[in-house]
Amino acid sequence: MSTRLAKPAVILIFLSLMATLVGAVKFSSCEESFWATPDQYVHACYSDIPSLYGERELDDDRWSYSSTTNAVEYPVLTGTVMWFFARVIPSSENEMLNYYRINQIFLAGLFLFIAFIVYRIKPEFAYLSAIAPAAIASLYINWDLWAIASMMLSIYWFDRKKYTHSALAMGISISTKFLPIFLLLPIALILWRRNEIRELARYLGLTVATFLLFNVPVMLTTPEGWLRFYQLNFDRGEDWGSLWYAFSSLGVNLGNTNFFAILALAVAVLVVSLLIFSTKETVQLADVSFIVLALVMIASKVYSPQYVLWLVPLAVIAMTRRKDVHAFWVWQIAEVIYHIAIWQHLATVTGAKFGLPLTGYALISLLRIAACLYFVVVLIKKASKDGQFPHEFLFKSADSYP
Repeated sequence: MSTRLAKPAVILIFLSLMATLVGAVKFSSCEESFWATPDQYVHACYSDIPSLYGERELDDDRWSYSSTTNAVEYPVLTGTVMWFFARVIPSSENEMLNYYRINQIFLAGLFLFIAFIVYRIKPEFAYLSAIAPAAIASLYINWDLWAIASMMLSIYWFDRKKYTHSALAMGISISTKFLPIFLLLPIALILWRRNEIRELARYLGLTVATFLLFNVPVMLTTPEGWLRFYQLNFDRGEDWGSLWYAFSSLGVNLGNTNFFAILALAVAVLVVSLLIFSTKETVQLADVSFIVLALVMIASKVYSPQYVLWLVPLAVIAMTRRKDVHAFWVWQIAEVIYHIAIWQHLATVTGAKFGLPLTGYALISLLRIAACLYFVVVLIKKASKDGQFPHEFLFKSADSYP
């Protein structure tokens, strides 16, 4: 690394390290109460890590997928991480706290690693990934950073045409958390547009093979436990943070949530396809990944608070103009407001004296979604003005049509 790049890299590492410490302080109030309810919601320090340690019987060294009804609700690599750390911590009266802390240490390391990958892709805006307040506030909610790290590596390698490395990392990421599977759409469209059909087939084949490598042993030995994650996601109704939960909470009942979620996802697929095929030059995967996952999350039946951890690094690598950073902060402010809102609403639900009623929570959920959509639109318009997307195709006025 040159001397010119060394100083920004050191500053980024320092900012990222400070972020992990601030996040640890934010979550520390729950350590004293051992995540008692409703205190863990009142103080906004809830984490799946200590909660599932006991609920999924990891404290008894049970394999994550051995139960047919109580297997972990995560893909196999996340389940393996959960089980492994449960096995290695020493037995003591503070087992749950030790389990949380060993996970916390590795999550902090992953956060620094992701910030470094962002720096390699987009050094001029990398500082944003380290200081994004909503990401810091969500840092230790669960294990998503394991999948985000491999996803960011996959994007980094793909845009450098190291397709084998990228496909392997993508297969690992999908085996850790299922969300990155939606990035196969822009990957396929980009390779198709480049007329690299053989590379496309090879990329998909390697991704599937990697996924099967990790999943088949669990599928064969504990099939019902392995399947539980997929069943829960398919069978769930409208859930926390989603557009559909907000509508339902405000008295707007749309009926079949699955239908409308699939319809919204289809619209998102259409938007992404039009963007990629209407460019003057083939886009980079880094340019469109935020748009893809943001639209998928908005269309989904659940929009968890920690999803911001996925979107922040993708947002940073998608930006190219400093004057569009304002949209990043508009979105972050809305995410922070939502982060406070969901925990205060759950505090009310679980018996706290004060909190946020359902109507207020639903309205703030819509505010969060609107801010995310605003950022998506800003990125599209920015690309249009930069000459990547033909302005007359995407932003043609209504008067221009026959």
